[in-house]
Amino acid sequence: MASTLDALLAFRQAIQTNIQTVLLSSPSTSTPVESLSQATHIHIPPSKIFSKSTPTRWRKGSSSTSTSSIVLNDLYTLEAIYLAYQLKSLPAPNYTKQAREDGLGIGMVSVTERKLVVDWLEGGSESNERLVELEKLTAALNAESSASGSTTPPSTPPTHLKQLYSGSSLSKAPHTSSSNSKSFSATGSPQKRKYIVDTVDIDSVKKIRMQEIELRDRNSVLRGIKMNNFSSVRTQFAEKLKKMKENVGKTAPTPSSNVMQGMDSKMLSQKKRPNWPIVMISSSPTALITMYNVKKFLQESTFELSEHARSRAQAEGNVRPDDVIVIDRKLTHIEPSGKETIVQQRYIVIDSQDALTKFGPDAWDRVVCVMTTGQAWQFRSYKWSEPKVLFHHVKGIYVSWANDSRNPKIKDWNVTELKIDQQRRHIDKSVVAHFWKILDDWMTANKPGLIKG
Repeated sequence: MASTLDALLAFRQAIQTNIQTVLLSSPSTSTPVESLSQATHIHIPPSKIFSKSTPTRWRKGSSSTSTSSIVLNDLYTLEAIYLAYQLKSLPAPNYTKQAREDGLGIGMVSVTERKLVVDWLEGGSESNERLVELEKLTAALNAESSASGSTTPPSTPPTHLKQLYSGSSLSKAPHTSSSNSKSFSATGSPQKRKYIVDTVDIDSVKKIRMQEIELRDRNSVLRGIKMNNFSSVRTQFAEKLKKMKENVGKTAPTPSSNVMQGMDSKMLSQKKRPNWPIVMISSSPTALITMYNVKKFLQESTFELSEHARSRAQAEGNVRPDDVIVIDRKLTHIEPSGKETIVQQRYIVIDSQDALTKFGPDAWDRVVCVMTTGQAWQFRSYKWSEPKVLFHHVKGIYVSWANDSRNPKIKDWNVTELKIDQQRRHIDKSVVAHFWKILDDWMTANKPGLIKG
């Protein structure tokens, strides 16, 4: 390792000596800032202040190691190394998200290389194959400076950093401006430096644009290329539709007063009753889905153990669960014009035949799903006590753990298995979405009248 200090080595020494680094909004201020995105410089006490874009000697994992020379794009910047160490305890997805929020979506230390960087910074090893010599870094800085027509390399921090990299005193070197600075005329007025177009960049941009793929949404795909005009068809049938409406209004039969008076009031009340679909679950205490956790599972897409949900309910004063639970589900309908309409579909969840009787004698016509644990005694009080007959009239769902083997009892039953993972709660949403997809398809084919909208 080179004895001359550089940004990477200074940061490593600060970590090993428990020196706290400070983020600054400018090199001339001592007021720290909270986030890396607000900072422009990093102060490594006692006296080193680096620009956060300072290139370090750590070569990126995707860069070639076979060549003797390097370019600055092959090296991680100080802010990338700093962020990798500060977020070392975060999981990979959270680390990537935070890096993007701090403006390092492309230049951040890769997830696979983060541990190597952290181990080296904490003193796990004195050398690493990713470290390049300080002479190569200095050569890359000089090459970048020469290519841009300036004596100060891009991303080079102020005077004290140039001393760290070259080992020379800035007081001996003449002051020169960067390629992005302005020159001054004899009268003192600023003049912008003329921009010279690079032909290599033009060719590269042309190649990139030729390979671009235009993104299309569902509206542009469904609309097609050619716009069709059906105004002539509308005009042709306008008169026919008008006559049909007039005939319907004249010939529509009106019920006689005797018939209206003879209608049973009970039938009228039943007609006004909401026609919500009913889902029946098992009342077995060993069932994975019970009246304690079914609402959180189907409505919030989160599975909770039944015993935990029961303990929480009892702590809140609910000794017994409700015998009828309402599940509200939001459905999105897309019109031909592309407009999205959100409607709410309501479902009723019960776990016994006694609760079903509350919904009238035709309640079994509204039962769309029965969740079972594979125990035939669950169906003894049902309208169809034989499982093969029952699951011919309703959609059958067998709920089990993901690592359970197939239950031989349900081999001849017309049921769909719903697997719940014991540990990974983040996949509960996909399991619940799969359940609703199965139920929607079955209702569309067998009981479309119960579907709202």
